[in-house]
Amino acid sequence: MKLISWNTNGLRATIKNNDFEWLKEYNPDFLALQETKVKDSDIPKEIYNLGFKQIDTNAAIKAGYSGVMSLSKFENTCFKSNFNNDEEGRVLEHNFDDIVLFNIYFPNGQKNNERLRYKLDFYDKFLDYANNLVKNSKKVIFCGDVNTAHREIDLKNPKANSQTSGFLDIERKWIDKVLECGYIDTFRQINGDEIKYSWWSYRFNARKNNAGWRIDYFFISQNLRDRLKDAFILNDVFGSDHCPVGIEIEI
Repeated sequence: MKLISWNTNGLRATIKNNDFEWLKEYNPDFLALQETKVKDSDIPKEIYNLGFKQIDTNAAIKAGYSGVMSLSKFENTCFKSNFNNDEEGRVLEHNFDDIVLFNIYFPNGQKNNERLRYKLDFYDKFLDYANNLVKNSKKVIFCGDVNTAHREIDLKNPKANSQTSGFLDIERKWIDKVLECGYIDTFRQINGDEIKYSWWSYRFNARKNNAGWRIDYFFISQNLRDRLKDAFILNDVFGSDHCPVGIEIEI
């Protein structure tokens, strides 16, 4: 099964610019979209022609903000966040067989200290929730824009950004904790220390110069390790300040 995640930074613009053409080549079974910025009543009709059987959404109360959407070629039971007040439209949880698959747009902490605290609280609540699922014999996959680069090899300019939310020690330590709990950073598991990014600022020709960050992830619980077959970042896909990331896994 091929699973792909992409922060579109505005679904309507992505559709308008015909930026889903790459799906024909990669043909995912599950597509997790973040930062869709669209109410259910305003979803572009073209979304329903992409070849998926099930489409689930979680829109923010605030217009033009946040939002997640999952497109699946298999049946599953979908919930919005069971661990956090989700007025910002950040979580979709998919249950099928003994698998729990999350599509999450994790908060950004750059605005101020209050938003940084919100981000860290969100991190902790989610990890506690996921750990309880694993304790109850579930297999967990979570993907999306985590909004933190883990190691120095995960961004072009680590020293210059050491005091910037997205690469603060306290944020990076949460990813350490995720790994300590047994979850696997699938890209690192398959590709070792390969340097590849998934987000670039729109400023300073960052993408042209490949001055990026790896902040989009797929993590899997330890009980799925032997099923992981591939993990990849699709740098050749444009249409957002992020590019898609994905895995192939036996489920």
